[in-house]
Amino acid sequence: MSLLQVQNLVVEFPNRRGTLRALDDISFEIAPGEILGVVGESGAGKSLTGAAIIGLLEPPGRVAGGQIVLEGQRIDNLGHEAMRHIRGRKIGAIFQDPLTSLNPLYTIGRQLIETIRTHLPVTEAEARRRAIGLLEDTGIPAAAQRIDHFPHQFSGGMRQRVVIALALAAEPKLIVADEPTTALDVSIQAQIIQLLKGICKEHGAAVMLITHDMGVIAETCDRVAVMYAGRVAEIGPVHEVIHQPAHPYTSGLMASIPDMTMDRERLNQIDGAMPRLNAIPKGCAYNPRCPRVFDHCLVERPDLLNAGATRAACWLHEAHTASPAYGGAA
Repeated sequence: MSLLQVQNLVVEFPNRRGTLRALDDISFEIAPGEILGVVGESGAGKSLTGAAIIGLLEPPGRVAGGQIVLEGQRIDNLGHEAMRHIRGRKIGAIFQDPLTSLNPLYTIGRQLIETIRTHLPVTEAEARRRAIGLLEDTGIPAAAQRIDHFPHQFSGGMRQRVVIALALAAEPKLIVADEPTTALDVSIQAQIIQLLKGICKEHGAAVMLITHDMGVIAETCDRVAVMYAGRVAEIGPVHEVIHQPAHPYTSGLMASIPDMTMDRERLNQIDGAMPRLNAIPKGCAYNPRCPRVFDHCLVERPDLLNAGATRAACWLHEAHTASPAYGGAA
C-alpha cells in the first residue's frame, strides 16, 4: 500500500501572455518508510512538485490537473485550513534555508511546543518534554538548556537539526525535504543524511528528498525520480538508475559526475540548456540535446516505458510494455 500517490499532476501559472505549464503529467508513489529522491537541473520542477504536495504553491500557481493522494485521501483539492492541519500533522517539511522556517523572535522551544500542541492533544509540560526529546533525537547537545535559545544562537547545521525536529513534531507520515543539505558544509551534510535515514527507520516515515546532488541521492535513497522540463524522465531503484541509466538525459547526468577511480582530464557535459517553459519543443523535451535522437522523438512525447529495472520516458524503449500510470516501489 502506497503512502503517497501523485497521479498525472499538472501545475500551471496563468499570466498575461497565456498559461505556463510548469509540471506536466507527473506521476509517482512513495511507500511507508521509503526515501524517494527527486533530482534534476535547476528549473526541472523538483521544488515545485514538493510545494504542490505540501500545498504551498505560490500564487498564481495552481494544480490544474491530476491528483495527490495521501493515505487514501485526496489532498490537492482541500481548503486552506484543512490543508494546514494535514501539513503539520501528516506532512512535515524541511527547507534549504532553516532561517526561512524559524521565527527569529521566538525561542526554538516556543516554536516546537506550539507546533506539538497544535496537532497533538498534550499539555504544555508534555509538549516541552517531547520537544526536548526531539532535539536530543536530532543531535542537539544539552537540549534541556538549548530549548530556550533563539535561532540566531545556533550554527547553520544545528538550525537545520532544529528544523528537522520541527518537521517531526507531530509525528508525520511523510517528510518533504527540499535541498536540506545544500547550505551546509560537507561534514555536516553527512550527519544530516544519516539523521534522515535514521528517522525513516525509527519512525517509519517516508521521505521525498529533493536535491541536485547525485552523491546525496546515492547515499540516502531507495528509489530516484529524474526530472527534466517539468516531467519525470526516469524513475527506478537508485542503484539501477545510477549504474544502468535508461534515459539519455540520466546517462548524461551520470557521466558528468567526477569518478575518483578514473583518470581523465575533462568531465563529460550535456550540450545546450534545458528549454524555457514557454519554449518546450514538440515531441520529447530533451530531443535538441539528445545524442541518440531519431525521428519519432521530434513528433511525439513519450510516456514512462518499461526499461529493464527502471521506467524511462524515452522512445528507445518503445518495444517494451508501457508502464502503469505511476511508478510503484521497487
